[in-house]
Amino acid sequence: MFTSQEISDIKNLLSPNKNIVIITHHNPDGDAIGSSLGLKNFLKNKGIEATVLVPNDFPKFLKWMPNSKEIIISEYKRKKAGEAIYKADVIFCLDFNAASRIGILGDWFTKSWAKKILIDHHQQPENFDFVYSDTSVPATCQMIYHFIEALDEVNLIGKGVAECLYTGIMTDTGGFRFRSTSAETHRITGNLIEKGADPAMISSNTWDTNTISRLHLLALVLGRIETVQDGEVAILWLKREELQNLGFQKGDTEGFVNYGLSIKGTKVSAFFMEDLYEDFIKISFRSKDATDVNQFSRKYFNGGGHINAAGGRCDKTLEQTILEFKEIIAIEKL
Repeated sequence: MFTSQEISDIKNLLSPNKNIVIITHHNPDGDAIGSSLGLKNFLKNKGIEATVLVPNDFPKFLKWMPNSKEIIISEYKRKKAGEAIYKADVIFCLDFNAASRIGILGDWFTKSWAKKILIDHHQQPENFDFVYSDTSVPATCQMIYHFIEALDEVNLIGKGVAECLYTGIMTDTGGFRFRSTSAETHRITGNLIEKGADPAMISSNTWDTNTISRLHLLALVLGRIETVQDGEVAILWLKREELQNLGFQKGDTEGFVNYGLSIKGTKVSAFFMEDLYEDFIKISFRSKDATDVNQFSRKYFNGGGHINAAGGRCDKTLEQTILEFKEIIAIEKL
């Protein structure tokens, strides 16, 4: 957590006459959108307006959250996004730890003179003016709750804030299944429920929103799932042509990688997908227990993330990427 002096300094920065911007990472997920909107709605309850910027669009199943329509999607509104950063006095940096993670916003962000406040749970953060980084916390949304506690303003968590923060914690813990989920996590989600978050409604709005294209893609992936290394590693994959033919929509493949971990005896799941527009392979890794896919992804696939959840990329073909992955894990056991 921030020091008491840092909290005091941040309090002085949070006033209605300041231009406050909230930024999250490229391809925002539930924790990114939940933490951004949770903080925005909290600040609104303090009488402070804040602008949320995302580098590119986010899945439809997250657009039910309070004030999600106010998010500026920078790939569609570059001028507006650039102006917001140029005028910013304070920039909150949520759920990312390096300028390279915010896509088209990176150059503007780097040149900005605004005070930059990082709240994030990924490893090896870059330098910011204020840094609250904790890799043991399962979701940035939980860290936003801790931040509000440090401000001594939990009383300003209304229904909207609670719904957003609960969503991010729920999605980034895999429905409270991941190892990083703690008693503290459940204490906080319990408090959020008391503040108005409805678990049944949030789960339904977030997860019971399958498109036909998603189900067709899932059927395809599950129909050819492969296990290697004596069943300890599961491999899933999709080609660009398949995404196009089955009517892929943004967010359709969210969570596909987790199905590999549902196989008995599997410790690691790897999902490989050709990017829809560019010639590279997007990779998602998930693992159980102490198996560190973060370091593995950093070392071999230009990525990173968390011990049990990481992403990467490869500029080779899909077939070459999967073959390379198999060759690596045959030599270096995950």
